[in-house]
Amino acid sequence: MPTHRFWTRSAQPLPPWPEPDTFELREEPIPAPGPGQALTRTIYVSLDPYQWGYKRRGAEPPGAPCHARTVSQVVESHIEGLEPGDFVFNTNGWAEMGLMGEGVARPGYMIPRKLDPAQGRISQAVGVLGMLGLTAYAGMVLQCDPKPGETAVVSAASGGVGQIAGQLARLKGARVVGIAGKAEKCRFVTEELGFDACVSHLSPTFAADLAAACPKGVDVYFENVGGAVFNAVLPLFNPAARMTICGLIASYGDAEGSDARAALMARGKPVFEARGVTVRDLFVGDYVKDHHAEMLAFVAPHVAAGDLKYREDIREGLETIPAAFAEMLKGGNFGKMLVRVSPDPTL
Repeated sequence: MPTHRFWTRSAQPLPPWPEPDTFELREEPIPAPGPGQALTRTIYVSLDPYQWGYKRRGAEPPGAPCHARTVSQVVESHIEGLEPGDFVFNTNGWAEMGLMGEGVARPGYMIPRKLDPAQGRISQAVGVLGMLGLTAYAGMVLQCDPKPGETAVVSAASGGVGQIAGQLARLKGARVVGIAGKAEKCRFVTEELGFDACVSHLSPTFAADLAAACPKGVDVYFENVGGAVFNAVLPLFNPAARMTICGLIASYGDAEGSDARAALMARGKPVFEARGVTVRDLFVGDYVKDHHAEMLAFVAPHVAAGDLKYREDIREGLETIPAAFAEMLKGGNFGKMLVRVSPDPTL
């Protein structure tokens, strides 16, 4: 009987950050699609910081493939309008094969859909033209609404969401300052993405560097990190500034039961209240139904024209997923982290 491989959580207790024994590679028979279902072969697995919180909350059934957004190709279909060879966005997870359709468990806002390779590289369906693009659009454009001449700051600026969010602010006319790590990433943010400045959070004078890069203060802040990065931004907020909390990756390894957002809000409360700063949480699922098409209409033409650039960090092979995931959580990726687990026929 044909089999496929997948990664699942091991029986070990989850550590603060992934360890070599956190995940287990298993093999099982390839599932047969039932009525209203399709069998798909995974091509790209998207690795994103939120997946670690998902695992720490116990949201994955024991023994099931680790959750992830994926780009796949249909092998066998009992879904009307979906044929073998079609490409789809779905949630096969850290697996070589998977089912989609009726009765297949998935997060409610991650709606599988057929992809058109003519609209862009199929890998972009889990990136700039997918949930990642919608996350950046919802947080930067819909929540923060940057105005021409304002200063927008984006943390994790060279990452998957950060690089898009900053460019959207630039397209709206704002002056954009990125925060990244290594010098190579900072150069990419300014020279390739077109940010006006980028400072390194690794610098011993990081807070002073950021203040110097924002001489008129901060009007918009797109938060991906928290911790010391947030502490450096906090005193720079202008009156009526807007902040969106997309992620707090610096706190993803905190002890179970801790509330990183509550801690951040407590630190920021005196400044927020004194200066009238609006802080909003960002959950992309709230925007899928009403704003995904709107995002595509705005973003896709800019991507096609080359004035919204997007970098991917693609690793090869199912075996590399756990190491790539751990590396991404520590900031070792350069761009949107993906793993290609089978050949991409469109290349």
